[in-house]
Amino acid sequence: MNNNEFQYTYSSSQKKELKKLREKYIPTSEHTDKMTLLRKLDKQAEKPGTVVALIMGIIGTLVLGVGMVCVMVWTTYFVPGIFIGIAGILILSLAFPVYKKITAKKRKAIAPEILQLIEELDR
Repeated sequence: MNNNEFQYTYSSSQKKELKKLREKYIPTSEHTDKMTLLRKLDKQAEKPGTVVALIMGIIGTLVLGVGMVCVMVWTTYFVPGIFIGIAGILILSLAFPVYKKITAKKRKAIAPEILQLIEELDR
């Protein structure tokens, strides 16, 4: 190395941090603001369906678990345990279709706004 030269390399985590800091101080253009809004709207379309599907998944899992306990541990409740377990499986199997339906409905509601933003960005 020459005495007049100084070299230093950043680690990957430092480069990411430097990029974040740089983005804070560079003024944002209208294009990036619209792109950020577009991403937010897209995420908003999925949130309600995700929340409902998660709740249904948790409830379905708990109901299925109670049914399994009735069948395997509390053997006097064997027959009701089977029906409780089937109910849990039914709830679990409906979680994804409910997610898709809610998400499709929400996407349909915000479609004009998203399509308008995409058209503006595409110019």
